[in-house]
Amino acid sequence: MKVLGFPLARITIGFLAGIVLTHFFKMSIPVMLGLLFGGIFFLIIAFLMSRKKTDNAICFGIATYFIAFVTGVITQIVHTDSFQKSHYTHHKTIFDKPHLVRVTIREKLRSSVYNDRYIVLVNQIDNVEKTGKILLNVRKDSLNHSFEIGTHLQIDGSLYQNSPAKNPNQFDYSKYLENKQIYAQIYTDGSDVKVGSIIEKDPWYYTSKLRNKIIRNLEKSNFNKAELNVAIALILGQQQDISPDIIKDYQYAGAVHILSVSGLHIGFILVFVTFILKPFPNTRRGSLIKLIIILLSLFSFGLLAGLAPSVIRSVTMFSFVAIGMYLRRSTNIFHTLLVSMLLILLFHPSFLFDVGFQLSYLALFFILWLQPLLAGIWLPKNKIANYFWEILTVSIAAQIGAFPLSIYYFHQFPGLFFVTNLVVIPFLTVIMGLGVLVMILAAFDFVPIFLSKSLEWSIWFLNKIINAIASLKEFVISDIPFNWQFLLSIYLLIFASVLWFKKPIFNRLALTLISVIVLQIAYFKTHYDVESQRELVVFNSNKNTLIAERNGENITLYANDSLLKVVSKNQTLSSYSMGNFSNLKSKKRLQNLLYFNGNKILIVDSLGVYPKDIRPDILVLTQSPKINLERFLKYAKPKIVVADASNFKNIQKLWKATCLKQKIPFHATGEKGFFRLN
Repeated sequence: MKVLGFPLARITIGFLAGIVLTHFFKMSIPVMLGLLFGGIFFLIIAFLMSRKKTDNAICFGIATYFIAFVTGVITQIVHTDSFQKSHYTHHKTIFDKPHLVRVTIREKLRSSVYNDRYIVLVNQIDNVEKTGKILLNVRKDSLNHSFEIGTHLQIDGSLYQNSPAKNPNQFDYSKYLENKQIYAQIYTDGSDVKVGSIIEKDPWYYTSKLRNKIIRNLEKSNFNKAELNVAIALILGQQQDISPDIIKDYQYAGAVHILSVSGLHIGFILVFVTFILKPFPNTRRGSLIKLIIILLSLFSFGLLAGLAPSVIRSVTMFSFVAIGMYLRRSTNIFHTLLVSMLLILLFHPSFLFDVGFQLSYLALFFILWLQPLLAGIWLPKNKIANYFWEILTVSIAAQIGAFPLSIYYFHQFPGLFFVTNLVVIPFLTVIMGLGVLVMILAAFDFVPIFLSKSLEWSIWFLNKIINAIASLKEFVISDIPFNWQFLLSIYLLIFASVLWFKKPIFNRLALTLISVIVLQIAYFKTHYDVESQRELVVFNSNKNTLIAERNGENITLYANDSLLKVVSKNQTLSSYSMGNFSNLKSKKRLQNLLYFNGNKILIVDSLGVYPKDIRPDILVLTQSPKINLERFLKYAKPKIVVADASNFKNIQKLWKATCLKQKIPFHATGEKGFFRLN
């Protein structure tokens, strides 16, 4: 594979390995700096020796890749906020008591049902200068508090650590926030927040002001709210106010990527600005002026779109493409891709763990690598047919590259993605051109009614198309069980197959057959692991008690009658069965006694009724039963007491104190998450 033959590709792999290692293991800066200087010294010696003897070129290569690896480690350390001594997580009592926290609003997020949410930068905690990012949750009320980007706030409240997923195989929001270097949250009322008189006027402030100005002017032109929110997402990359139903439609139709500004949008901006600048002369000075205008346009659009990872990647990538156009060289596009990745990760190494960043680069790589092969299968002579064939092959190449990772993260696959792209992309070109024009005019307080209405109707029509495709839910494959073994083995199969199709020689055929065997091994290993597992799980369920016994691929569910009737819609159980490659085989009404793996499990509900003189190994308390727990524990002496989330929190505190007094472990699912018995 020629791409991996590039020295820059191997350097990039070493650099990425350093970032990944540091993400999971904490490294020492002094040690890494020592290794870096040692590597540089070794590189100089190897270089001098390689000039005399070609056999020493391998030493030069090893030194280069070692330096790339150490540079990746140091980059991750330097840019990981929690490694800094000034970070708020190093405050001794940060999570133990309330603090006076001074922050600056950096970004407004999508509001939840009860809270308006912001990402804020910490300035001071208890009058001591601190740094870091916090998720601020301001409870909604009749006053409808809304804070401007750059506003300084003073909050007297408690910081809470991010809570991990409370049920197995659920989306881990805590890990998601940590990847964005947010390690704590504050919950407060708007009336308890003091707004400072100073507003920090940085680029985020000015771009936010400009976005708000554009939105206000469009609202004044009576732009329909639903279509306006989609327009803001398409053009400005702001998805905060889009209806969840519309987002779900775009997901089911396989078009959710167009709601976040990415390569598709930035590429259009490049083409659009290049077209406008065509009258400029192609002299040395004229080309330089065009390059500067193009770069300013791309980076201005990136700032306006909020500098999301996908935006930064796309702006950086197409900036290198524009520079290549200025130099009038047929730059190797893979080099351009690698340079843009290295440049981004040098300043933001945490982007490597962003799902959007990973999917964007994989999709773009496969478009560049695989699409020419697919396009060569058929060469239509008709221009219209050729246009749609190009769209289809680009879409298929991107999906082949992204679908294993997409299934790994989201466990669903939109079967009609190719139909969506064939219909939407030509239509999106019109919307993007019209939308950019309308947004620019709105920034100057001028919104021609015929243009704004044309954009509104175009987006309305786009939403209708997406809704029609998404309504064919039988083509949406959901709850696909998938693990990292499948992910790696399928990518190995894809790469081997493409290499073989590009050049069908024996060695590549052998590699393809080996990758098929590897995939089969992954399947049988997963099947064997699942079949050898037996466990009982008490889920963290707020309203109803939910207990599952799993024997290999078969799940037996224990719950009350009301829950058993709607169990097919229970997301907790769906996530559990999907993550364990298993299926619900039987449903049983919850009883007082269960037996599992030699353990006697007593379940006491709100009635507080249970067999007398019983000696359970495990006591499960549900629905806040009124029992004298201290007296029960004295004679029953269970190995552990489990309380699910259906119990009142104040009662759980009393139970916890009682168990501590009796020296019996207490597990509250609302605090520690689900309880598993193997």
